[in-house]
Amino acid sequence: MTDLTQNPFGKYNGTEQEYVLRFLNHDSAESEGISWTGKLESDLCHRLGVKYAIACNSGTSGLHAALFAVGVRPGDEVISPGLTVIMDAYATIHLGATPVFADIAPDTLNIDPGDVERKITSRTKAILAVSLYGLPADMDPLMEIGRKHGVPIIEDSAQTVLGMYKGKIAGTMGHMGVFSLECKKHLTSGSEGGIIVTHNEELAVRARKFAGIGYRHLTAEAGRTSLGISRVQDPHYKRFDTVGLNYRMPEICAAIGLAQAERMETLVWKRQECARFFDEAIRGCPWMVPQKVPEGCVHSYFTYGVKYYGDDQIQLPWKDFYNQYKEMGGDGFYGAWQVPYLEPVFEDLEVNGTHYGRGLCPVAEELQPRLMQFKTNYRNLDVAREKASILKRLIYQLSR
Repeated sequence: MTDLTQNPFGKYNGTEQEYVLRFLNHDSAESEGISWTGKLESDLCHRLGVKYAIACNSGTSGLHAALFAVGVRPGDEVISPGLTVIMDAYATIHLGATPVFADIAPDTLNIDPGDVERKITSRTKAILAVSLYGLPADMDPLMEIGRKHGVPIIEDSAQTVLGMYKGKIAGTMGHMGVFSLECKKHLTSGSEGGIIVTHNEELAVRARKFAGIGYRHLTAEAGRTSLGISRVQDPHYKRFDTVGLNYRMPEICAAIGLAQAERMETLVWKRQECARFFDEAIRGCPWMVPQKVPEGCVHSYFTYGVKYYGDDQIQLPWKDFYNQYKEMGGDGFYGAWQVPYLEPVFEDLEVNGTHYGRGLCPVAEELQPRLMQFKTNYRNLDVAREKASILKRLIYQLSR
């Protein structure tokens, strides 16, 4: 059997293999006396400084459950950024609510609190504060807007682990936060996974029940309680008091996630180091402008985001720059997702009488085709340094 821990550049070179084998070698969590999901939730509560954590099978599931927990229902409105994954809108639509898109700040690329304020109505039930590319959203004004209008703030921290905002951990400042453990994220539980966090017991119970098929015995702190087996083995026992879905995290995924969480600081630090190499590579280039990190913030760099103005300033289109970087040995880079409401799924979509089209978020629409996302998930920092050096050489050649 291959020992994954012997690969210094592997993705799973911590205690993942040990934990998975411990899971596989026991019939159930009860036979070993532990719940891997419970251990993961408890560990993340400690590391993130939150009271409650609910593991689920994806970040999207976590968003769906969190929106349900804060009371989003048919006819309500949920505000999310004009530049984000489409799943924020999907989770809203699946609850019968209407997505409302607020524009982004041109420097940080995160949701603009001023536009959020302008788009709040009497039907607004939640605000999704997305921390884009690993940079925490501007939470102070967002929380003030929430207090003013009585609207809960849910932090979508799918791309942000240990990002800091004025001394506080991103994802822990809103009424609820949602993290992703998908395979490309800072931490992973294998392929898919998510974590909901909150300090509010009532919200934790609602989210856990929704994500746990609606079992009435679920609590804020645990996916199961110490119900006597004789009580469950009874035809008169009633199990469900909430209409929920099966969004539970499998135990084997939780075992992997726990091992990853134990190396959280190191995994985030590596991403930050990779970003530092790219930051040095583009320094002084007027047509490549990095995502701004405001004072008091710590970026966790899911990716290194850059606004590209080379099509205007050196007459080189985005895709041609990409191709030249690849030809020189670079790994390429990702473009930004399309603005959600300009995706084909929204073309003929009507949600509670609302139609969508170009012009809702001018800043997001202008910047989206310019954005470049350079990889930061290199596990070998020497490789990352070389890829950044290639970028620096390309910029030098094009600037002559």
